[in-house]
Amino acid sequence: MDSPTSSFPSVKATLARLGLSPRKGLGQHFLVSTGAVAAILRAAEIGPDDMVVEVGPGLGVMTFELVQRAKRVIAVELDQELAVAVERELGTAKLKMVCADAREVDITELSGGEPYKLVANLPYYAASPILRRFLESQHPPTRAVIMVQREVARNMAAQPGDMSLMSVGIQLYGRPRIVKNVPPASFYPPPNVTSAIVRIDVYPRPALALDDTESFFKVVRAGFSAPRKQLRNTLAQGLVIRAEEALALLEMAGVDPSRRPATLSLEEWGALYRSVQERGTYTGSGSGSISSPRTE
Repeated sequence: MDSPTSSFPSVKATLARLGLSPRKGLGQHFLVSTGAVAAILRAAEIGPDDMVVEVGPGLGVMTFELVQRAKRVIAVELDQELAVAVERELGTAKLKMVCADAREVDITELSGGEPYKLVANLPYYAASPILRRFLESQHPPTRAVIMVQREVARNMAAQPGDMSLMSVGIQLYGRPRIVKNVPPASFYPPPNVTSAIVRIDVYPRPALALDDTESFFKVVRAGFSAPRKQLRNTLAQGLVIRAEEALALLEMAGVDPSRRPATLSLEEWGALYRSVQERGTYTGSGSGSISSPRTE
């Protein structure tokens, strides 16, 4: 089992000294594992010329290591008391603490328009919207190395046959791979689930040339509206169109109507979207984009 990081030998003692305690409402599980920290650092490949945006620095275990390697670190922390304490503890000009909600922060303003790498130990309840905020921004990271719930990590990296709405959403913007599973004992307090480190190599531009990303995700969401059913049925249900029209769209895209949504590749979703656009099919009013299963 991984041992606590040497820079913070006792997370309980550190919290007591700072007069802080984990806040359940913010989903705080502080990373204390040297093995997980080392795996994140290897995956991120931080160099002396890199700027890093860290989301969820916690007690600064990862932050401490990042400021030793990077040119500059911008850490985004929602908990103001924690942000002030970590900035005071580390005390370096290379670190800028920003007290903000990463689901709402202005990415371009945060990074100053410079290239950056994203490193994040994401709270389970907000992992999807935070990652979406960064990947879909006008100024996405060049690489993202994130800690999420293991089931979410598997969804991100799934291949055709096991794809989901999240798989499509992540893989439109980058290539994900699972680096390491991280057990509950690697955190304080330990969560009830196993986590995983995911590396996403972000593309310079989305994998599909889309004229309307929101409409694309409406089509994908429609396809996954009943994931165990055949596409001829899920597409008709999700787009609120006649079965005959759904069949025509699938044939136009070169997709077998009897297939299930999990079997389609990203390119096939692109072809289906183009069919919808060309035929002017109504795509409903629900919002599109990445979503994740309910977590604790």
